[in-house]
Amino acid sequence: MSTTSQQLRFHRRNRAYYADLERLHQLLVAPGLRVLEIGCGLGDLLAQLQPSHGVGVELDPALAAAAQQRHPQLHIVAADAESITPASLGETQPFDVILLPNTLNTLQDVQGVLERLEAFCHPRTRLVVSFHNWLWQPLLKAAEGLGQRQPQPPESWLTPNDVRNLLDLAGWEVLKQGHRCLLPRQIPVLSGLANRWLSQLPLIENLGLTHWMVARPGRQQRQTPSVSVVIPARNEAGNIAPAIERLPELGRFTEVLFVEGHSSDNTWQEIERVCASYQGPLRLRKFRQSGKGKADAVWLGFEQAEGDVLMILDADLTVRPEDLPRFAQAMADGRGEFVNGCRLVYPRSWEAMPPLNTAANRFFAAVFSWLLRQRLKDTLCGTKVIWRDDYQRLKEGRSYFGDFDPFGDFDLLFGASKLNLKIVEVPVRYQERSYGSSNIAHVREGLILARMCLYAARKLRFIP
Repeated sequence: MSTTSQQLRFHRRNRAYYADLERLHQLLVAPGLRVLEIGCGLGDLLAQLQPSHGVGVELDPALAAAAQQRHPQLHIVAADAESITPASLGETQPFDVILLPNTLNTLQDVQGVLERLEAFCHPRTRLVVSFHNWLWQPLLKAAEGLGQRQPQPPESWLTPNDVRNLLDLAGWEVLKQGHRCLLPRQIPVLSGLANRWLSQLPLIENLGLTHWMVARPGRQQRQTPSVSVVIPARNEAGNIAPAIERLPELGRFTEVLFVEGHSSDNTWQEIERVCASYQGPLRLRKFRQSGKGKADAVWLGFEQAEGDVLMILDADLTVRPEDLPRFAQAMADGRGEFVNGCRLVYPRSWEAMPPLNTAANRFFAAVFSWLLRQRLKDTLCGTKVIWRDDYQRLKEGRSYFGDFDPFGDFDLLFGASKLNLKIVEVPVRYQERSYGSSNIAHVREGLILARMCLYAARKLRFIP
């Protein structure tokens, strides 16, 4: 039997496993990107991801020829992953995503291949690695002997710590990781229950057949970006002038965009006065929102912004404008690609954050850390920072979650996670407001946040 026929037969026999692998990659890789897959087999996974330019590398020439015939829109190359170069693949541009699905365990020099992939990258490239859980080794070897799994060459059974170490040695930084697939054979009802739901539960998830990791190039170039600070303001007249007086310059240029929303005091008039009389180095602009809610105000500001980096500063000034340079620095140095403020590190008064609010913030932080697979200590801090280019990509993919967040915090965090951005937190010295009163209805909005967490769990963890 030819290797092509053999692989097709085993794919059909283990279709539940391969379908689960496709769903995982569809979550991690957006359509329309430049994608390179190492060990592409028949090219089915790569084709499912709908790349704008898809290149597959396959060691077996017969499989490579079959893959090219099955998927003529792809470029399939018969080559050894341990010797490829951009020139040998005929590529002159870097890739947005590189896939290594169940390939590491059969490589003779894993570290060498990971190092070689740097030549195919730009600073925002993401590497998606999947490999088998070593706990399954006896079962998989038994399945080979019984003719239920395609025979494999000698394999290295790598643990997650082995892979993280190899990635680190090769200059890759792991952003997040997870496990999937408890039942790789198709059994009605049971396969869906086990692979979608049970495989994501704490402790049980460690038993999944598939380990996966997302990494980015470890070396990041320092930049000097321009910064746009969006200040949504409703009933904040007394904070407009102090915001400008206390805000330092943040980048190559710094613009401030006030977005006023349906105030019952003279907030808009104060914004007009401050913008007209200001003589300093900041660029001031002003807008009035026609919609409602903080998220609507922030999106309006982001759409009008001209800076490379987009930053939110709540007009209540409970996050000090003096702390914003640390957010800008984290972005410029490449320490993070999405920066979130954290109010739960330094001491704060009960007036600034009552104990019940603190408990709610810690609860949502724990839920989000589990959902996003990246550590978060404070999800609801209003100060969040993202590259404008990444925000545009986030906006284009917003339909995956829907327009469901009236605050904007969850929308940005979910979107950043879906884009596989590196999320970091900058501690801020949180203080009580000196003017006005809070616009937050805690119980009602807490219920909204809880509902959004459940919705996101279905989209980020329990994917259908």
